Amino acid sequence: MTQITPEIVAEHGLSPEEYDRVLHAMGREPNLTELGIFSVMWSEHCSYKSSRIHLKKLPTEAPWVICGPGENAGVIDIGPGPNGKPQAAIFKMESHNHPSYIEPYQGAATGVGGILRDVFTMGARPVANMNALRFGRPDHPKMRHLISGVVHGIGGYGNCVGVPTVGGEVNFHPAYDGNILVNAMTVGIADQDKIFYSAASGIGNSIVYVGSKTGRDGIHGATMASADFGDDADAKRPTVQVGDPFTEKLLIEACLELMATDMIVAIQDMGAAGLTSSSVEMASKGGVGIELVMDDVPQRETRMTPYEMMLSESQERMLMVLKPGREAEAEAIFRKWELDFAVIGRVTDTGRMVLKWKGETVADIPLAPLADEAPLYDRPHVPTPPRDALTDVPESDDVARDLLALIGTPDIASRRWIWEQYDHMVGADTVQRPGGDAAVVRVHGTQKGLAITTDCTPRYCFADPVEGGKQAVAEAWRNLTAVGATPLAITNCLNFANPQRPEIMGQIVGCLEGMADACRALDFPIVSGNVSLYNESKATGGGSAILPTPAIGGVGLLADWSKSATIGFKGFGDVILVIGERAGHLGQSLYLRELHGREEGPPPEVDLKAERRTGDFVRSQIACGAITACHDVSDGGLAVTVAEMALASNIGALIDSVQPFGMAESFFGEDQGVYVVTVCDTCLADFMASAHRADVAVDGLGRTIRDKIVFEMDAGDWTVALDDLRTAHEGFLPRLMQGEVAA
Repeated sequence: MTQITPEIVAEHGLSPEEYDRVLHAMGREPNLTELGIFSVMWSEHCSYKSSRIHLKKLPTEAPWVICGPGENAGVIDIGPGPNGKPQAAIFKMESHNHPSYIEPYQGAATGVGGILRDVFTMGARPVANMNALRFGRPDHPKMRHLISGVVHGIGGYGNCVGVPTVGGEVNFHPAYDGNILVNAMTVGIADQDKIFYSAASGIGNSIVYVGSKTGRDGIHGATMASADFGDDADAKRPTVQVGDPFTEKLLIEACLELMATDMIVAIQDMGAAGLTSSSVEMASKGGVGIELVMDDVPQRETRMTPYEMMLSESQERMLMVLKPGREAEAEAIFRKWELDFAVIGRVTDTGRMVLKWKGETVADIPLAPLADEAPLYDRPHVPTPPRDALTDVPESDDVARDLLALIGTPDIASRRWIWEQYDHMVGADTVQRPGGDAAVVRVHGTQKGLAITTDCTPRYCFADPVEGGKQAVAEAWRNLTAVGATPLAITNCLNFANPQRPEIMGQIVGCLEGMADACRALDFPIVSGNVSLYNESKATGGGSAILPTPAIGGVGLLADWSKSATIGFKGFGDVILVIGERAGHLGQSLYLRELHGREEGPPPEVDLKAERRTGDFVRSQIACGAITACHDVSDGGLAVTVAEMALASNIGALIDSVQPFGMAESFFGEDQGVYVVTVCDTCLADFMASAHRADVAVDGLGRTIRDKIVFEMDAGDWTVALDDLRTAHEGFLPRLMQGEVAA
């Protein structure tokens, strides 16, 4: 038996104080297998020990929420399906950051596979994938390799498994040089009477393992994801899992076939911490014990130990509890799909996890300390100091020239090079493709559509975590509104650096405070999510903490998908309007950063009452057909918004209205809660009257024209051709990936 030394404890990511808690819980010294089980269950990745007390502040309930945080994914009511039975949307977002930096292809691919399992384990057929990606400086010597690997990993897995990847977002910033972020989201649909949960029950019931065999890949993956990076990042490659999307497809179909029966008592995917977390979570949620016979675990490598089997994160595996006597029926289904099926244990009434191997007990652990009594820290935190107001505001003496320069910068340039590598049409239900404010996926067999978006502005969160947290939620709400959908709920992926640093913990607390405020004001509850901490590099040659990045995944509902709005202009001569209160806010704007090299000032404030009022009005006007094109103002401000609408349609714009501020503030300020729309002439009078009754600000901006954008202002007349804008907008990523952006 291995002697547990302080060095071994430290290698398992446990502090001396936490190891003392292990000794108290066990009443004796653990063996190596037991220590490994405690290490993964008490890791930051599995226990949320630094964030749990703050996560409780988030609103999670609404009349349409069926299941909030605590299960594999969140569940919301979306009304009747094609057969009249009530349906649910089931969705979640997860991180796979550290694995994707170490081994970008497999890290990203298995991130997609893991989030798919979180959704279909609850009985839903996955209908859409999204992602939220953050990379470092485009000219960093490692970045092309990371971008290429991640994009190919996402496409390689999603395309093969047959679930469309319908959108996402990408940011670039030096803070991600040593620690990129790869957040994956899946949305599925299920009948409400066929939703499955993970709480084990029924003393004596069989515990069944299905899917792929267990190997040595991914061991200590959860522990690795709960620590900073150092110089040994490449040495951690064996902790990255290896995915097989074709097996995942078989697993989806086999599980859904089994779910059409009444055999399942509980089901859980094997994600982070593999067999350990899945078995512990099932037993602890059900208030029961569990006994596993490790000899019966399907293995693809020889002489695997219980330690390796319990900590492996091999992919495409599930654990379930079956009703008595149904094992043979279930096995027949999985054998038909050429998947492993093995009864590996039973439910007990002991409240303990007992592992048997070669006839001996190799682990015997009380379950309560593993799950419910995991460490919980209220770490010291200091608020982020407020930013000084922006002074010496730069002016634009040629709006067209500045727009042309800005539209090709990394955070604004077209993502076409990325999304064209994803199969976004498989399943034939994608009705709004990548490139708009939100993707729209038809609920098969109905007129309903699900609108899906991901969003966050990390530079805002860094400058002011509270306002940045508000803005992340409000921007997701706004994106769904801009296509005409009623926003229903969100999932999140909270990416931060080391929580043991008070300033980082202050970012976490501030962002959660802002998120909670926005969720309450907008009736936009959080139903699932993930926390990813220690996203920080200490590698030789400099290291850094990532920007605080609370990525938001939003889901909304359209009663009729065919009435959704898109960003492209629809015809020549249409009236272009700006809806919402404008302030000309340049603090933390991309105009200031990209064209003037200044990351200064506070971020724009989010007026949640005005946000709600304006958004509700916009949706009402989309629903009645008055608005013919819609796009919310975000990165790059009003000028970029108009340019993106023009490029989406190949229809230009004449901007000739008097602006309320200077040219830079008017056209590049990133004001919140603002939309650019076109309105049909015959609807204009009713539209303006409705806006007045709703107390919503509307200003004229101009009209649509052919093949160029023209700014006719008192300060000057400036013109840029759409062809030139398109070349700049579409050119950045292809040039980068061809090695034309110098390191």
